[in-house]
Amino acid sequence: MVARMKGLALIRAATTADPPAIQAIYAPVVEHTAISFEETPPSVAEMAARIEVTMQDYPYLVAELDGQVAGYAYASQHRTRAAYRTSVDVTIYIAEGARRSGVGRALYGKLLLALAERGFHAAFAGIALPNQGSIALHESMGFTPLGIYHEVGRKFGKWHDVGWWQRLL
Repeated sequence: MVARMKGLALIRAATTADPPAIQAIYAPVVEHTAISFEETPPSVAEMAARIEVTMQDYPYLVAELDGQVAGYAYASQHRTRAAYRTSVDVTIYIAEGARRSGVGRALYGKLLLALAERGFHAAFAGIALPNQGSIALHESMGFTPLGIYHEVGRKFGKWHDVGWWQRLL
């Protein structure tokens, strides 16, 4: 368990040592919530492969508190057509014990800056609803709501909506 943030988190690029901690943050979200629409948590090896592929074109950052990974954030392709090449989707997950501590804002601050420096123009975030914590984080970082995909995902025998937010970089 990660302690609540007392000072600033160290934000850095993900390394080959990080997949076990990243998988440990993500697996309970997959297993117990509709925040992720994956139904089976990826293995540590799968997380390592995902990080490696992502970092070929986009930043993949982790936040460390007292030497432990407390969260991670990354960007990915928004859509495949060439006209979308300067738009990205962004994703963030924070360890349960580090939520509402400033880790998310620190991660997104670095991620959004890195994306702007790489020439990206717009960032999009899809949030499975309801998720007031994620909405508050995104809006505090300058994301504005665009709309809702109603009943777009089905998990745990229920339909789930996804709201979309955008921030120009």
